[in-house]
Amino acid sequence: MTTPTRTGRTWARLAALLPGRDDLTQMRRNPRRDLLAGLTVAIVALPLALGFGVSSGLGAEAGLATAVVAGALAAVFGGSNLQVSGPTGAMTVVLVPIVARYGPGGVLTVGLMAGLMLVGLALLRAGKYMRYVPAPVVEGFTLGIACVIGLQQVPNALGVPKPEGDRVLVVTWRAVEAFVGSPNWTAAGFAVAVAAVMLVGARLRPTVPFSILAVIAATVVAQLAHLDAAKPIGDLPAGLPAPSLSFLELGSLGTLLAPAVAVAALAALESLLSASVADGMTVGQQHDPDRELFGQGLANIVAPLFGGVPATGAIARTAVNVRTGAGSRLAALTHAAILAVIVFAAAPLVSKIPLAALAGVLLATAIRMVEVGSLRAMARATRSDALILVLTAVATLALDLVYAVIIGLVVAGALALRAVAAQARLDQVPLDRGDHSAEEHALLAEHIVAYRIDGPLFFAAAHRFLLELTEVADVRVVILRMSRVSTIDATGALVLKDAVEKLKRRGILVVASGIRAEQRQVLDSVGALDLLCPGGREYATTPEAIRGARHLLEFSGVLPAVSARRGGASHEEAVR
Repeated sequence: MTTPTRTGRTWARLAALLPGRDDLTQMRRNPRRDLLAGLTVAIVALPLALGFGVSSGLGAEAGLATAVVAGALAAVFGGSNLQVSGPTGAMTVVLVPIVARYGPGGVLTVGLMAGLMLVGLALLRAGKYMRYVPAPVVEGFTLGIACVIGLQQVPNALGVPKPEGDRVLVVTWRAVEAFVGSPNWTAAGFAVAVAAVMLVGARLRPTVPFSILAVIAATVVAQLAHLDAAKPIGDLPAGLPAPSLSFLELGSLGTLLAPAVAVAALAALESLLSASVADGMTVGQQHDPDRELFGQGLANIVAPLFGGVPATGAIARTAVNVRTGAGSRLAALTHAAILAVIVFAAAPLVSKIPLAALAGVLLATAIRMVEVGSLRAMARATRSDALILVLTAVATLALDLVYAVIIGLVVAGALALRAVAAQARLDQVPLDRGDHSAEEHALLAEHIVAYRIDGPLFFAAAHRFLLELTEVADVRVVILRMSRVSTIDATGALVLKDAVEKLKRRGILVVASGIRAEQRQVLDSVGALDLLCPGGREYATTPEAIRGARHLLEFSGVLPAVSARRGGASHEEAVR
């Protein structure tokens, strides 16, 4: 009975990740608008795909193959109607050291493994957890990526051979040294001119695709003026290669596991972030995070078979898609189809584009990735947010993207725990007067002290309670009011037990009031419940605990017995 049920659930989960009738219905609503949006995105994506392919180390043809294959599959199977996928700068940053260490075959294997991991995450419904990445980590991550993308373009922008090394700062420094020794002003001029046209044009006419216009102009000038210093992309195959697994070496899978995890983590993070940005730019659109992971997983499984690099959702291209009126996944699919036509029909023309012109496109893209307003707002929010942002950006630049995100998350988590722990308090509160006379109340206050625990009693705050609680003055009974404890973990329970035992060794009895049901299990598991409820006596309210403490003091002879009793405080008053 169990096996068929689990199998049925698995198939149901898989079916939820596949395209449905609603997708086709949306594609039929306004196809002309989607086709126009797809054409616009393809024009913007062409130089980016070429540039990121060159930057990755696998060549422009790898970037085009990724944009076509991964772009089409992610458009059909992804979880966003507006997402545009393909090679991105963030992924290029991760791929450069992988190419340097494992070669092109290693990169293709890593992409295939990462795709399988993404499909696994989708089946495990892990998409929702990506939403918990703090905004300062995302902003710092984006800033660091922008810096790395810009620095990666320096060799091509200066027209010098790419120096050896896998650290972008080292490579950039060596490229500058080579340029100083033998300047190539033609290449530098092309890069600066293309970047300037894109940046200025975007301000004057945001809807005009200045990137492709600038690249076309640079190519025409280089060809007409016979500028040999402007090195072109080189020969491109007229079409996609036949799918093949010849790059796969089973013996190397173990060594490539860590890079594959890094690529999968980045693909998931960037794709879901891009899809969220698309949702925020529209009304009524909401992506499915698990389906988005599934679509990106399929795209990354298939793209390496055609020589493509790992792909993710592309924020810049997705934003262009939304701004040009896309309403369904037909636009992203059209973008991939148009790029496929270019691959098959215009490869000889594309091969003449100067590398420096593509470097200029990516330099402008890196600059436009930096949202100064968002960075300024984040830096002004709190010191913690500013620290997380800076640390993530520096780690991205100095280490790599995955380490940067881990560092950002760890620091953000530590600062959040610190803030939560600071809310926890141990306050001495006056004893409730109850049914006691002024004289009796003064006598009780001389021997009994009450403390109220507010907030979480967990590992980040518990030891402070130990210090405060064990410094109690010389009294006979300590009452702990626990009704306001929001949460308690094993560490908190153990520290509380230790504090009670230390007070007990001083001859001070500890009783608790207001212990809730969810707290009992944790306290009982570490043996603290018996100490807080001596003799099995539990007190629901503080007045009951005070009366119980008085009985104990009367029994021990510390207080005189009182023959008459009047009505105690109400439950509502006791738990205030």
